[in-house]
Amino acid sequence: ISYALQLLEDEPQDEYLSPDGRKAVYIEAHNLWLRDVVTNELTQLTFNGVETYGYATNNAGWSRGEGPVLLWSPDSKKLATFRHDGRNVKDMYLYSTQVGHPELDVWKYPLPGDEHIFLIERVVLHLEENPRLVRLKMPPDFHRSTTSDHMAGRNGRFLDVEWSADSEKLAFVSSSRDHKSAQLRVANPETGEVRDVFSESVSTYYESGVASANWRVLHDRNEFIWFSEKSNWGHLYFYDLTNGEFKKQVTSGNWSVLQVQKIDSDKELIYFTGSNRELGDPYYSYLYRVRFDGSNLVNLTPEPGHHVINWSNSAGYFTDTWSTPTQPAESVVRNRDGEVIAKLEETDISALVEAGWVAPIPFNVKARDQQTDLYGLMYQPSNLDKTKSYPVLNYLYPGPQTGSVGNRAFQASRRDKQALAELGFVVVEVDAMGTPGRSKS
Repeated sequence: ISYALQLLEDEPQDEYLSPDGRKAVYIEAHNLWLRDVVTNELTQLTFNGVETYGYATNNAGWSRGEGPVLLWSPDSKKLATFRHDGRNVKDMYLYSTQVGHPELDVWKYPLPGDEHIFLIERVVLHLEENPRLVRLKMPPDFHRSTTSDHMAGRNGRFLDVEWSADSEKLAFVSSSRDHKSAQLRVANPETGEVRDVFSESVSTYYESGVASANWRVLHDRNEFIWFSEKSNWGHLYFYDLTNGEFKKQVTSGNWSVLQVQKIDSDKELIYFTGSNRELGDPYYSYLYRVRFDGSNLVNLTPEPGHHVINWSNSAGYFTDTWSTPTQPAESVVRNRDGEVIAKLEETDISALVEAGWVAPIPFNVKARDQQTDLYGLMYQPSNLDKTKSYPVLNYLYPGPQTGSVGNRAFQASRRDKQALAELGFVVVEVDAMGTPGRSKS
């Protein structure tokens, strides 16, 4: 037996790999290129991309990256992306102070109130023997998703876009600049024809979920699942894919769906995380299962705490890691019915405790309406003297996408809060009224 080694050129950086693992797409000089992972052969896919008007550009102003923003079709033969139009967007200037001369960074960054913001022109690239580009027949969309002011998710995944299982249809949601309206559309990737299916408009702000977009199109059933807070709580609804007419409500009550994780169309089951339904801290996340008709709602992860779920490739099993701000994480493997199949790990914090570590103190108080319970964490000096008074620091994060406390999972160090407490303060952080994860009001 003889072996041969072949020296290949360096792989391009920031590639996006196809589902079959045989292709990768990257950006070079504002255009998209395709690389055959096996042969390293390169094919240019777009040719007219220029600075501020390139393809798959990962730039929202406040966040940017070098890799492309796109979504591969399941058969790895197409990809959905866009041409990013920032030609009329104003520049942002930032000096970085280092040893020697400061460096100036200049990039496009739209601000609230600007006349022009980023636009995207949606396209589909076909990657067979003769690659071709199909522009969707619609006006440019604002650079918006239903969960943020960005179109790029983790690893450059194109947000609010969904291929059908057979790669023959492309569904996506267009959001208005002010996030007050969202339009579900279905496109033909061969012709570029686009059909408007359904829209929701609100007077405040529409989000399709807290953690990620929760709409799903079930092409085989000619239906789609839509997330809405129209009842004041985030719930799931079924609509007709042909005419957008309402069919039925799936979840209901004074609690919220957080993230749709799995859908089993054959058994008509939805797996999702939710909050506010169990006793205790309303921000704890649990995994639930419900039938399409709304019946048989089951909590598959009943242990009190914040549950992080990771599914197996077959979706027959999942790992469940749960914890609280004061209780370290435990991990188990469960089947789809929530039954514990195996215990994996229990976090040992004995060394932390021996080193003087102290846990934050959970608390809840009434809001200004004297009815709503607010939840938070308090940090005290490890050498607290209960006979003394201490100044109180309110550790505040006022962003609309999360609260001051943030994730309820166990963390040995929550930024510098305990460090501030050791300086002689009592530090409190409270998830105030309006924090996402509860009711809209």
